[in-house]
Amino acid sequence: MSMANAGIEFDVPSLMAEARQRTEGLEDFGSGPFVEPLGIFVNSLARDARLNPIGQHIARERALGHIVNRLHYVEDRKTFPGIADERIVKPIFIIGFPRTGTTILHDILAQDPANRAPLTWEITYPSPPPMTASFETDPRIARCEASFPPIDERRIAFKAMHPMGAQLSQECVVMMGDAMCTPLFHNQFRVPSYQDWVDRDADWRSVYAFHRQQLQHLQHRHKGERWVLKTGAHLWGLEHLLETYPDARIVFTHRDPVKSLTSYASLTALVRTMGSDEVDRAEIAEDWTGRLERVLANVLRLRAEKSWPRAILYDVMFPDFVQDQFAVVEAIYRAFDLPMSEEGARRMKAFIADNPQGKHGIHRYSPEEYGIDPAVVRQRLRPYIQRFDLRPE
Repeated sequence: MSMANAGIEFDVPSLMAEARQRTEGLEDFGSGPFVEPLGIFVNSLARDARLNPIGQHIARERALGHIVNRLHYVEDRKTFPGIADERIVKPIFIIGFPRTGTTILHDILAQDPANRAPLTWEITYPSPPPMTASFETDPRIARCEASFPPIDERRIAFKAMHPMGAQLSQECVVMMGDAMCTPLFHNQFRVPSYQDWVDRDADWRSVYAFHRQQLQHLQHRHKGERWVLKTGAHLWGLEHLLETYPDARIVFTHRDPVKSLTSYASLTALVRTMGSDEVDRAEIAEDWTGRLERVLANVLRLRAEKSWPRAILYDVMFPDFVQDQFAVVEAIYRAFDLPMSEEGARRMKAFIADNPQGKHGIHRYSPEEYGIDPAVVRQRLRPYIQRFDLRPE
């Protein structure tokens, strides 16, 4: 299926041809599924997404960016064979429901010089592997900064929900796009048939195999003592994350799910309006409620049935985090038996002081705007709420 009738050549062959041109002839996507899920995504865009011309351009560039990155990751492993020898030891993953403080927690932990978080610019333009000597001055930083949309009301509103910048930490849900399997696409565009594939049929083992290659690539010439990574999308593949990283340290954030869902519906609706003139808020909330309900049921089952003796899972309650962010950080370091240097503590405290809640504006939303009935949501997610004693906010 193609969007050529809208004036933009947008099908798998045209995307492949453009990607080959942008990478000067690269064609090797490495092992694991890539082209088939790309086709599922492109077909869902054509069938489901209701994109306007700006949205078609955004979607095409989104797809091309991931195709180009995939080709470069695979090629760079041939150019720098030492990448394959890199070891990923006790990485920290922040996972949890959308809008539960994961972004600010990730940014706080990234201030510790011992922690290596992937930054937006190096995830956007990963080739060649970044180097310590030029990590603060790499020309890709300016290139990435210039790629953000111009500041308008929507970007200001988006920033109030989710800060953005070339040198801010980026989340794994974006990296997963380079495996062409990510819930990000259905957040940015209305692609339910693609997301159905992500929910039910995706090969998450391959997603994490490639994720590990990405971390090896990024740390090859710029190491930290440990990775600090983040995304709620890890809820989809938690079992495979722990198979790939059996010594993972996982921070699981929790909050009243009515707040989480309403806030996420608000974020999704805003992002989708950048590329579509037909955005149904109530549909977004109902759609994601069902998807997150299934994912959470699977996570609760996994945690009850299986154990990972080398991994550590630590639960963080959002109200505790809001009350005292640094106290929660200290508790995480204790749980994972991590040393905290004076410099790390100083930088993290300074970041917390400089980034109070609402610094970029207050993200206001109410369940009614999205057709959300709090009682119904709490009933549907009751096993999760009871498991973690989550009080209404």
